Amino acid sequence: MFLRFWGGSSISTLGNQVTVIALPWLVLQLTNSPFQLGIVAALEFLPFLLFGLVVGVYEQPTTLAQLRQSEYRVLPVKQEMRKNLIRKIKAGEELFPGIIGFEGSVIPQIENAILSGQDIVFLGERGQAKSRLIRSLASLLDAEVPVIDGCEINDNPYAPICRACRDRVAAQGDRVTVRWITPDERYSEKLATPDTSIADLIGEVDPIRVAEGKYLADELTIHYGLVPRTNRGIFAINELPDLAERIQVGLLNLIEERDVQIRGFKLRLPIDVYVVASANPEDYTNRGRIITPLKDRFGAQIRTHYPRSVEDEIRIVEQERTEFQDHELSVVMPDFMKEIVAEVTQLARRNPKINQRSGVSVRISITNYENLASNASRRALRTGETEAVPRITDLPSMIPSSAGKLEMETWEEGDDQTVLEKIIKTAVLNVFRRHFEISQFNELVQRFDGGLTFEVSEGQPADRYAAILRELPGMDKALKSLGLEKRPALAASGVEFVLEGLHLSKRINKTELDGAAIYAG
Repeated sequence: MFLRFWGGSSISTLGNQVTVIALPWLVLQLTNSPFQLGIVAALEFLPFLLFGLVVGVYEQPTTLAQLRQSEYRVLPVKQEMRKNLIRKIKAGEELFPGIIGFEGSVIPQIENAILSGQDIVFLGERGQAKSRLIRSLASLLDAEVPVIDGCEINDNPYAPICRACRDRVAAQGDRVTVRWITPDERYSEKLATPDTSIADLIGEVDPIRVAEGKYLADELTIHYGLVPRTNRGIFAINELPDLAERIQVGLLNLIEERDVQIRGFKLRLPIDVYVVASANPEDYTNRGRIITPLKDRFGAQIRTHYPRSVEDEIRIVEQERTEFQDHELSVVMPDFMKEIVAEVTQLARRNPKINQRSGVSVRISITNYENLASNASRRALRTGETEAVPRITDLPSMIPSSAGKLEMETWEEGDDQTVLEKIIKTAVLNVFRRHFEISQFNELVQRFDGGLTFEVSEGQPADRYAAILRELPGMDKALKSLGLEKRPALAASGVEFVLEGLHLSKRINKTELDGAAIYAG
C-alpha cells in the first residue's frame, strides 16, 4: 500500500514539475517573446493572488471567544432540523434514501411533524422500516455544531446547563475550549426492555464521586444517562410500551418538565432533545401499557405499513438482499421469480391462519430471495454450470427461511409448512395468470393429453430442458414474453414456470416423486 502511495505521489510530482518547465518553453518557442513568457508565468499565480489572500484558510473556532467573534448562532434542535428540512425540500433532495413505498403516505406526515416541531412516535409491526426511518432523521442535523469541550451532555457554549460547565465558564470565561461534534455524536437510541432503569435513561449517583467528598444532593455527583447525553440531538427509544411505568414517568419528567429526580433529589436540567419512539400498534393502544401524559407528549403519531404493491416489495428486496461477487458463478433471478417471492409475502399478510398482529416482515421476502439464489447456485455448482437461475423446483427452499418469521394463530405439528406450501402454490398461480392466458397453451395441453410427459427435478441440468423445447409448442413464444433468452438455465426456469402454471390451472397433471415431479396429460 505504501509503495502504491509513494509511486503515485512521485508520478504526480514529476508531472507537475514537467508542466512548470514545459509550458514556459512552449510559449517561448511559439512566440519567441520574453514578455509573453512573463505574462504566462504571472497568470499561473493569478488565482492565488485573487482568491487565496482574500479567502484565506477557514479554521473553526476552538474557544468561546473565537465562537463569539464568528457570530455563530446556536439553534434549538427542532429549529435546526426544520431549517435543514426546508433546505432539502427546496433543493429537491431525497429526504430518506433507501426508504421505499412511503413516498405518498408516511414521509409527508414526517415532514409535517418536523415543520411543526413535534416529537414523533412511529406505530407499526416488525419489519416496516421504523428503525431506519428514525435513524435517517439524523441527516437533518447540521454537519457540525460546537459544544463545550469535555462536557458530558453536549452543552451549548453560550448557555451551559450542567453544573460542571457553568463552573468552567465562570472560572475561565471566553477562554473555555470548544469542540465540534457530528450528527453521529448527537444521535442515540435505546431498545426498551422491562429491566431498563432510570440510570440507563436519565442517570444515577456516582458512588466514586461521593467517595471523593461530594454530597449526594450535589449535581456533580450524577453520572448522566442516555437522554441527557443526547442533549441538542435526537434520542430514539424503540418498543416504548416495554418500559416500566415508573421509567416512563422519569422520562416524561425529563423531556416535558425539564427536571431530574434521582434518589429523592431534584434538579433542573432544561435539555434540548428531539424525542422519537417506535411501538407495536397493539401494545401502544392497549390501555395501561403507556401512561397517558407520556402518550400526550408526542405531537405526531405516524402509522407505518408494509409495501402495498409487489413492485415495491421487489425493490426493497433487491436493495436489501445480501449479494456476493462470485466470478466463477453468475446468479440470474428472472422477473417472474421475483414476483413469486414478493407475492408469497403479500399473500401471507392476508392469510387468516397467520397472526397478523405480529406482522409479516419484509425480511421474509429478502431471505426467501437469498435462499432461492443459494439453492440455484448449489445446483449449478454440482452440474458444472456457470449460470445459476432459480426455478419452480427451488421454491421449497423458501420454507425454512419463512417458517421462523411467521406466527400461526393456532399451532399444530407441521401446520406452518402446510400453510406455506399452499401460499407458494397460490403465488405461482397468481403470477402465472398475470403473464399468460390459458388459451395460448391449448396446443401444448393437447400434446400432454396425447401422451407427452416431462420430468423435472431440483438437480436436473439445464441442458435437459433446452433439448425438449422443440416438443413443447408455444414454449418459445412464452419464454420470449417472459423476457428470457434461450440460454439453457433461463429456458429451464421458464419451462418449469409454464408447466407448473398449467398444472395449478388444472390443465395438466403432476405426479410428485421423491425429489422430482412428472407432468402429464
